[in-house]
Amino acid sequence: MTSRGARDWPQGAMPLVAPELLSSIVARAADISIVISDMGQVQSVLVNPDLQGFGDLDDWQGRDIRETLTSESVRKLDARLAEFAGRNETVRPIELNHRLGDGREFPIRYGVQRLGPDGSIILLGRDLRPIAEMQQQLVEAQLALERDYEANREVATRLRVLLDITRDAAIYVSMASGRIVELNARAARLLGGSVEGLRGMSFGGELTGAGDAGVIDHLAQAGRAEGGGATQLVARRTGGTLDIRVTLFRASGERMLICRLDRAEQDMQTDGPMGDRLSRLHDACPDGIVFTDRAGQILSVNDGFLDLADLEGPEDVKGRSLSDFLARGEVDLRLMSDTAVRNGQMRLYSTRIVTAGGGERAVGISVTYLADGQHPALGYVLRDARLPDGTRPAQGGVDDDTMESIRALVGTASLKELVGETSDVIEKMCIETAVELTSNNRVAAAEMLGLSRQSLYVKLRKYGLLARNDD
Repeated sequence: MTSRGARDWPQGAMPLVAPELLSSIVARAADISIVISDMGQVQSVLVNPDLQGFGDLDDWQGRDIRETLTSESVRKLDARLAEFAGRNETVRPIELNHRLGDGREFPIRYGVQRLGPDGSIILLGRDLRPIAEMQQQLVEAQLALERDYEANREVATRLRVLLDITRDAAIYVSMASGRIVELNARAARLLGGSVEGLRGMSFGGELTGAGDAGVIDHLAQAGRAEGGGATQLVARRTGGTLDIRVTLFRASGERMLICRLDRAEQDMQTDGPMGDRLSRLHDACPDGIVFTDRAGQILSVNDGFLDLADLEGPEDVKGRSLSDFLARGEVDLRLMSDTAVRNGQMRLYSTRIVTAGGGERAVGISVTYLADGQHPALGYVLRDARLPDGTRPAQGGVDDDTMESIRALVGTASLKELVGETSDVIEKMCIETAVELTSNNRVAAAEMLGLSRQSLYVKLRKYGLLARNDD
C-alpha cells in the first residue's frame, strides 16, 4: 500500500509465488482461511498449523458456511455478501461465531477479499478466543469485585445494627491512623458529640489524660496488659472521666482497637444513681426528647422523637433546627424558647410537628431551660396529642357562667345577633389564651393568631384586656 492508499503492490515489488507454496503462505498468514463462493459454499479451508484447538475442519468443505455459524452470525454474513453483490469493494472486517459439531463455539474476525471474476471470496480469519477469554476474565473479576463489595456492605450493615442494639458504648479505632472507624450513639454521647460528627475523627483528640505516651499507644498498652485491658481517660468535650476497656484485634492485616466506654464510678457517684436513671429514661422514653442549643439547633434526639417525626435515624436531624419540624416553624420555636428562657420552663404548648413524609401530627410540648454558663441548652419533651383538644384545660375568660348567659339569650334575639355575640366571646377567649401562652409577649401572640400587632392592640382595647395585661 502506498502513501496515497493504493491497494495494489508497486510495479515489480510483488515476487512470483510458486503455486505449491501459496497455500502454506496463506495458512500461516491467518489463523484460519476459508474460500467461499458468492453463495456461501465452502470451497477450501486452511488452518494455521501452529494454532491448536480448532480440530479437523475438512468436513466444512463443500458445505454451506452458514451451517457452521450461529444464527446471529448468519445474518451478519448475509449482510456482507449482499454488500459484495452490490460491488462494494470497501467491506469492513466481520466477526463471526462458528459452532462445532460437539457444541463448542469460537469467535473469528475475518477480513473479506474478492478473489476473481468467478465471484469467489476469501475470508482471512484471526482467532478471537484469547481476547474473548481475557474479556471473560475481566467480567469475572468485575463480578467478583461486586460480590466482595456487596459482602462488605452486608458486614458493615450488620456491624452498624449490632452497635445500635448493644447496651455498651463501643468504638472501633484504627491503630495505624488513630481515627474512629465506627461507633454507636451511646459512645458518641459519652464523648459529647454525634455519630456522624465523630466518625473519621482522631480518637486521640477526643481524650486527655494519657500523659506523654499518646492516647492510642496508651490504649494499646492497656489492651496488651493482663487484667482485662481497662484504663481511665477524660473526654475532652464533656470533661467526664471514662472507664475504657480495650481489645486488640487484626482485620485484613490492619491492627484495630475496640473500646468499650462507660462513665467512671466517681462521676456516677457525683451525679448519684439519678444520672444513670435519667440517661436510661432518655433512651427508652416513648415520648420525644430533644435537646437544642439556645438558637434551636438540634444537639440530640431520642428514639421517641424519631418515631413521632417518622425519621430513620439521628443522622436525619444532623445540623438542622427544631423549627424545621414544627408546623409554624420559627414562630413556635421562638415562642417556646423565649418563654422557657424567661421563666425557666414552659408547660404543655400545643402545636403540630411535620413528619418526614410531609404530614402533620398534633403534639404537646413542655420545655425546660438548662442554664449552663458555657453551654446553655433547652430540653423539649414532645407527647403525641391524639386526644381531642377539649382535654386541655380551658384558659381565659370562658367559664360556666358565660356559657349559661349565652344559652339564656336563645329566644331573645335573632340567630345572627346570637352568633355575633358568641363570636366575640370566642375571639376574646383566643386572645386571652395566646397572651397567656406567650407570657404577654404581644409580638409572639400576634404571630400565633395571624394578626398584625396593630390589629391585636385594637382587639385588646376592644375587650378591655389592654390595661389588665399591662398590669
